[in-house]
Amino acid sequence: MASTYDHPGEQGAQDPIRLLAIRDKPLSLDEVFRAVGDDAAGGTALFVGTVRNHDGGADVDTLGYSGHPSAEAEMRRVAEKVVAEYPVRALAAVHRVGDLRVGDLAVVVAVACPHRSEAFEACRKLIDDLKHEVPIWKHQTFSDGSQEWVGAC
Repeated sequence: MASTYDHPGEQGAQDPIRLLAIRDKPLSLDEVFRAVGDDAAGGTALFVGTVRNHDGGADVDTLGYSGHPSAEAEMRRVAEKVVAEYPVRALAAVHRVGDLRVGDLAVVVAVACPHRSEAFEACRKLIDDLKHEVPIWKHQTFSDGSQEWVGAC
């Protein structure tokens, strides 16, 4: 729930959506964290999704992400919903596409809010909604030669 601003330092003319991107290059935690820096935020929550070496009990050999041309616009729509629902001071989200290796960063999201509980809740809402609503698909190849496509994110 977005709250009213009690202190002039809480008011902000700047768009709280500071960074949204889908990239085919390695992602940077520092870039995302810097993007959500805000003097009126008392809490910043950051989520990092990495490529793991297994899924569903099978060893993952290769993994690739691909996105629909509308994916970045959908990211913005999801981010705008989070900003409308929580007292977000700053928000950032980047997702990787292309071929990735185990340990690579696949997605990084961060949200800064006046208080930590709001930051945690907004960050969770952001990553969960990105995962379910943004048209980015994961293609996995397993060590036994089988393959699978996994829906958004």
